[in-house]
Amino acid sequence: MYVWIWRHLPGPLVVRLLQTLLLLTAVVALLMLVVFPWIEPQLPWNDVTVTGGSG
Repeated sequence: MYVWIWRHLPGPLVVRLLQTLLLLTAVVALLMLVVFPWIEPQLPWNDVTVTGGSG
């Protein structure tokens, strides 16, 4: 998959590296801002209760 993306990016090596960095940043931003907040309430470990004393 990564080879396919790399081969389809236009430009010389420096431009491809910048495009790869931009794509990676966009994917991480999409995950952090949209996907993870949407899925977090559906995870089973949301109801955490901490009990105990002082050590």
